[in-house]
Amino acid sequence: MRWIAAVAATLVLVLLIGGTWLYTRQSAAADPFEPCRSGAIAGGAGQIGGPFELVNAQGETVTDEDVITEPTLLYFGYTFCPDVCPLDTVRNAEAVDLLEAQGKMVTPVFITIDPERDTPEAVGDFAHNVHERMIGLTGSPEQIQAASQAYRTYYKKQDAEDEFYLVDHSTFTYLVLPEHGFVEYFRRDKSPEDVATAAACFIDRM
Repeated sequence: MRWIAAVAATLVLVLLIGGTWLYTRQSAAADPFEPCRSGAIAGGAGQIGGPFELVNAQGETVTDEDVITEPTLLYFGYTFCPDVCPLDTVRNAEAVDLLEAQGKMVTPVFITIDPERDTPEAVGDFAHNVHERMIGLTGSPEQIQAASQAYRTYYKKQDAEDEFYLVDHSTFTYLVLPEHGFVEYFRRDKSPEDVATAAACFIDRM
């Protein structure tokens, strides 16, 4: 009877190990980026991001497929922003340089949420001053709203009697991969090194 019990125990152990291995394999196949994720996203990563149609610095209408041709760090802000946007976009630019030093090319993208003042020329100058490869995008109020809604960002123009108004807005940076879409977001308290390290994990699993 003892040998029967031993065999039974061994079979149970084999089944448990096999089941764990199979579950791990299935999980990795379902989400190859799972080891890189810093936390759960309500509804899943598929709830954020999507197609957009905007206007680049040359005044040309472009889509997400035109812009996101390689790993991309995408940020919504505005050129008249007095402090937050410059700091966040410079952080992203530094992360891009750190990744490039590893042989990983990443495109920084800046999408305005202030189309009233941010002309194609304005977003182009702002983007180029932050990083030579940063893409600046603007568009009609409707185009901006659609892109913002796709990425679940928030913005609201403050009341003002002149053109020197501020715009309240969310400050996330989004990592978007070609053929995968949105995969991760970064809060503004993350350092360039933090962003680069996390982004590299996703890029290595593309």
